[in-house]
Amino acid sequence: MSADIKEYLENGAVILDVRTQEEWNEGHSKGAKHIVLNLVPVKIDEIKSWKKPIIAVCRSGARSGQATQFLQQHGVDVINGGPWQNVDRELK
Repeated sequence: MSADIKEYLENGAVILDVRTQEEWNEGHSKGAKHIVLNLVPVKIDEIKSWKKPIIAVCRSGARSGQATQFLQQHGVDVINGGPWQNVDRELK
């Protein structure tokens, strides 16, 4: 999994954090974009406009998995990074 994360980061991937505002406020990856999971469908055009691969993250990997599935169905190059700390470790 972390090999994919590393590869995506090297390719300029955007980290998309789909946790709640409260969770985001408690900590998040530097440079990550925050769009709460239930707003991802509404913000699909914005997400596509980034024109970059995406690593979806949340607290455990479940919500980012849902976001990943949705985005893949809409033609976005995305992987599920699982818990945001997984990706954060690769940023060091």
